[in-house]
Amino acid sequence: MAAVMDYFRSCWGARSRAGRRGKKGSDAAGRQDGLLWYNDAGQAVTGDFSMAVVQANSLLEDQSQVESGSLSMADPGPQGTFVGVYDGHGGPETSRFINDNMFHHLRRFATEHKCMSADVIRKAFQATEDGFLSVVSKEWSMKPQIAAVGSCCLVGVICSGTLYIANAGDSRAVLGRLVKATGQVVAMQLSAEHNACYEEVRQELQSSHPHDPQIVVLKHNVWRVKGLIQISRSIGDVYLKRPEYNRSPLHSKFRLRETFKKPILSSEPAIAVHQIQPSDQFVIFASDGLWEHLSNQEAVDLVQSNPRNGIARKLVKAAMQEAAKKREMRYSDLKKIERGVRRHFHDDITVVVVFLDATSAVSRAGWSKSPSVSVRGGGVSVPANSLAPFSAPAMVSSTY
Repeated sequence: MAAVMDYFRSCWGARSRAGRRGKKGSDAAGRQDGLLWYNDAGQAVTGDFSMAVVQANSLLEDQSQVESGSLSMADPGPQGTFVGVYDGHGGPETSRFINDNMFHHLRRFATEHKCMSADVIRKAFQATEDGFLSVVSKEWSMKPQIAAVGSCCLVGVICSGTLYIANAGDSRAVLGRLVKATGQVVAMQLSAEHNACYEEVRQELQSSHPHDPQIVVLKHNVWRVKGLIQISRSIGDVYLKRPEYNRSPLHSKFRLRETFKKPILSSEPAIAVHQIQPSDQFVIFASDGLWEHLSNQEAVDLVQSNPRNGIARKLVKAAMQEAAKKREMRYSDLKKIERGVRRHFHDDITVVVVFLDATSAVSRAGWSKSPSVSVRGGGVSVPANSLAPFSAPAMVSSTY
């Protein structure tokens, strides 16, 4: 065990030296504490940020990243900050693939268009989807289950005083905005969610599939698309997009009785474009593991009333405390539950808080000399296109 720990410490240390050091208390590689990974204080060109990830599944299915500096391959080109939160399901392969490819595609299209735009982001989503489809095509005969792996995808881009939010799935971005008259910071949800629990999503599905009365099914008091999955948009989940992958040798529980001609799920993101105002304080990007336990305003209140350093970790802790309370158990006891079993109590939770410091978020001043930042949630990279299972070793600690 000591040898294993030395190996992972050397990996984290190498990544730390390669990355840009953040503020006191953390570095670009982050730190590990049991099933929790965190980067308490980083600095992007648009303001401070804080990240935290806690694992619940046997394999961590949430992936995330913060990239700051140049948003294109051109020099000079658009500068800013990119945030990605990828909540995988069915396995970690799709979320890992997005983590390895989405930002690269965004920079490529930003270079071609010579700017940042909603169209650039939309093309990056499509290229990432197409890339994962190629992986499924290559792996299908040996690993047919790869067709049933997918991921929600939430992307935020801050560039030239504009905040772009793109979402496919049910992760969420929430803005904290100061109301000067009262001094209160109010929550504003910026992302549209694609989950069949919402009536408007069910209506959208029924409208686009008018001849399929089973397009959404209430199963065990939960609305599911074709009785299988709650979300209506994602990257991956090829078995519900391409009929040639909804057959044997895919496991029978994923196979539909009837074939389909039109994709059931979509990878098209809903994109919101927001002009940053001086009253805009910060944005919370998080997988639904957080929002299952905290409301938008509760999360904003917690960020507003605490120091920036370690705020993402505080949000994760607050969600876990609520999860423990719901099961009438102590938070300290919940923390002792190992991964895999932990999933019965809460989901993987990823949180990224980005502060919108007005001098850098709204103007271009000082961007040209800003150093680049690249941080992956979880702190350990896996090779691009790798489908090999990976999970970091659990370490016993009690500080989060």
